[in-house]
Amino acid sequence: MILQDKSVLVTGGTGSMGKVLVRRLLSGELGTPRKVIVLSRDEAKQHDMRMAYLHKTVSTDEVIFNNFRQALEFRIGDVRDYRDVCSAVRDADVVINAAALKQVPTCEYFPEQAVLTNCVGAMNIVQAIRENGYDVDTVVGISTDKAAKPVNVMGMTKAVQERIFTSANVLNPDTRFICVRYGNVLASRGSVIPLFHDQIARGGPVTVTVPEMTRFLLSLEQAVDTVFAALRGARAGDVLVPAAPAATVENIARALIGDRDIDIRVTGIRPGEKMHEIMVSDEESHHTVRHGAYYAIRSMLPELAGDAHLERVLNREFSSADNVLSLQDTEALLARHHLLVGQERAGEAGEMLA
Repeated sequence: MILQDKSVLVTGGTGSMGKVLVRRLLSGELGTPRKVIVLSRDEAKQHDMRMAYLHKTVSTDEVIFNNFRQALEFRIGDVRDYRDVCSAVRDADVVINAAALKQVPTCEYFPEQAVLTNCVGAMNIVQAIRENGYDVDTVVGISTDKAAKPVNVMGMTKAVQERIFTSANVLNPDTRFICVRYGNVLASRGSVIPLFHDQIARGGPVTVTVPEMTRFLLSLEQAVDTVFAALRGARAGDVLVPAAPAATVENIARALIGDRDIDIRVTGIRPGEKMHEIMVSDEESHHTVRHGAYYAIRSMLPELAGDAHLERVLNREFSSADNVLSLQDTEALLARHHLLVGQERAGEAGEMLA
């Protein structure tokens, strides 16, 4: 059990994916950690998350003042601040970097802010370990399909983050730096499905950018599965990618609308968006291997690449335009994850329990 009695630091741990990740870590699925530390900037989100875990068993004051005695510990801080990062990383055996600016239009308008969080934050983690000799076993960087052939600032900064982490293995051989890359996480904060739910509740219209646009779809649980698969078996420098399904934006909207009399309005592509996302680029496909239910993109650096004669498992890029789900299959996928309108409350309740 690779996390048994280990201290795990999750940056950005109060986000949608972070909350599910923390819940799964505390479940003992990979062994019972000695401590799970959440480092983030938002005290209100930390307070809500703390209460969701603990308010039924202890008083509010006890929860707050015993913060550092709990298995789940909250720290206010920012990955942009080297001192905050050092303070948290020094106590960690494993670091999972989920802190990010991830909204595509926001990053287009404020690219310098995306650089500070997505790139400088990663640099601070690497620098903290290297310069202070912290005994960190593994660092996992959370990336995105938009990092493959990036055309927007969010993808560009995440692509740089991947390289910051994977290249760190060369000068930090005692720490394994790995990344995971996946597509749109169903019902995560700021994603399209909560927007569609709100628009349907108001009677429409449901706004679709371009009907033929496709996106990879994963649940929050599958996103965490990818992180755990990387922790279990990724090699230093690997970027692990799930073999995820994809659907058109129009079919996602139609599946959620069902038989309701609600219009769909096409609004046009937003700044920085792609028509189709790429999980593995054509250039990366030459050094990509199969890793169970995942693809593992090996580092291009010769010090990390290992066997130069890999059996090629992809003959071209892995795009969301490949093997697109039908409307019926899209409905089935959303129903399986309790995301059809009328089911979303169950999903919200499950996330709160996380």
